[in-house]
Amino acid sequence: MTKSDTGAKAVRTVTRSDLYEAVYQRVGLSRAESAELVETFLVEVSDTIARGETVKLSSFGSFVVRAKGERVGRNPKTGIEVPITPRRVLVFKPSNILKARINGQSETGLED
Repeated sequence: MTKSDTGAKAVRTVTRSDLYEAVYQRVGLSRAESAELVETFLVEVSDTIARGETVKLSSFGSFVVRAKGERVGRNPKTGIEVPITPRRVLVFKPSNILKARINGQSETGLED
């Protein structure tokens, strides 16, 4: 368990194993089939993101790959300027439904 950034309460990390178990309990597949289903889903999402495509999961959110250009950064310890090379970054944009759920609000009338 780790503390959240705000220090308000302890949070738990959900692992692949937890996902396998949740599918096993809720869907009724065997444990092996559940693990295979979760792995297949994760590989498909990963491969799609790696190709630079957006993955949108309705009522959950979108994983978007953004290109960041070259820029000059500064080492905070020494103050020396250092070039930061162009790169692609992954951004998660939660849906309005997920935002509402996180904040304990009603999801009625919200669309993603």
